[in-house]
Amino acid sequence: MADVLDFKRKRKAEPDPLWREELGRALRAIREERGDRLVDVAERAGVSPQYLSEMERGCKEPSSEMIAAVSGALDVDLAELLTGIAGQVRTTQGMFSAPVGGPSGPVLMAV
Repeated sequence: MADVLDFKRKRKAEPDPLWREELGRALRAIREERGDRLVDVAERAGVSPQYLSEMERGCKEPSSEMIAAVSGALDVDLAELLTGIAGQVRTTQGMFSAPVGGPSGPVLMAV
């Protein structure tokens, strides 16, 4: 007789991080590493300090224009920022992630 296979996924202790949360962590880390104040970066980006704070805390799903404005205010290359965040999310996704060390094939990103 055939064996019955259990396809139930084991639940992770914590849910996978949301992209906006990883974006916020990255933006805050860059800002703090450079010693910039939130209000100064917000002013250079043309957003309110409250909005930038919500982005950094992962509470907002910012538009591509907002992400570009903040990355510009931080003097960070937008493509490098997005690639870094994608890599961070990829390493936490489990069985569907690429092997550690990078993707095994071509990667397409819309900028």
